[in-house]
Amino acid sequence: MTNRINLSPNGPTFSRLIFGTMRLGIWGANMNTSQYEKITQKSIDLGVTTFDHADIYGHYTTEGEFGKMLKKQPSLRQKMEIITKCGIKLVTPNRPNHKIKSYDTSKARIIESAENSLKELSTDYIDLLLIHRPSPLMQPDEIAEAFTQLRERGKVRYFGVSNFTPSQFSMLNSRFELVTNQIETSINHLAPMTDGTLDQCIEKRIKPMAWSPLGGGKVFTDLEDVAVQRIRKVGMELMEKYSATGLDQILLAWLLKHPAGILPVLGTTKIKRLEAAVNALKIELTEEEWFELLEASAGSEVA
Repeated sequence: MTNRINLSPNGPTFSRLIFGTMRLGIWGANMNTSQYEKITQKSIDLGVTTFDHADIYGHYTTEGEFGKMLKKQPSLRQKMEIITKCGIKLVTPNRPNHKIKSYDTSKARIIESAENSLKELSTDYIDLLLIHRPSPLMQPDEIAEAFTQLRERGKVRYFGVSNFTPSQFSMLNSRFELVTNQIETSINHLAPMTDGTLDQCIEKRIKPMAWSPLGGGKVFTDLEDVAVQRIRKVGMELMEKYSATGLDQILLAWLLKHPAGILPVLGTTKIKRLEAAVNALKIELTEEEWFELLEASAGSEVA
């Protein structure tokens, strides 16, 4: 079982690892209802009880497929926490009125998206709703109005953002209390560690979530890349020391050590990889080992 963590002083308690659903549907494994049920139950059994969605996943179909599974097994809903995201308007035959890819964070759009997600997911409430991408046209007061209405009606319990810069986060947080910022960060994407994003999370006492916590699998596929070669060399040595079953465990342990309390969003569709990720929680790298991996990624020692 994984341990649990509070996202913020006034926020929800989620599992330390989060199950990302993006690849369960037509954007990946194309699972049927029985397969959804099997991997969801296994995830819950392992203590990974928080499931990350977005309205756009699977061209607006993955929430509905997950919801079919919950309709079949409604008792699972009380054993999990559901995150979903809104704000991106994707060009797809499933949304013929979308002429171009754009963002819409208007009050009407947020409420409409949340209502649709509730229906698709076959649930009465969403634990956490995120604005998926910051729009240049977003109006924080209007977003706050939408969040307030959804919370007062019991449809969404907590709110946050995804892919926001520190200044964008501060702007919206000044109007409505946010509990997380879901960002891209990994051994291959170090920017949040230096651009103030993770510093702000520590300052605000909120826990960030990390999508693509293994860098999109680059360390496993792009073997000609010199940075990948350096990371793999150090990682393999640490695998041997900690009796790890895969490099993914070492790289997750590296991310988990950061003082911001990062919650990795796992993108796997395989139970074996899910089990390996849970076992990464047992690995406690030393500070020097952490810096060895940082140096391998950056290509130079710290200044």
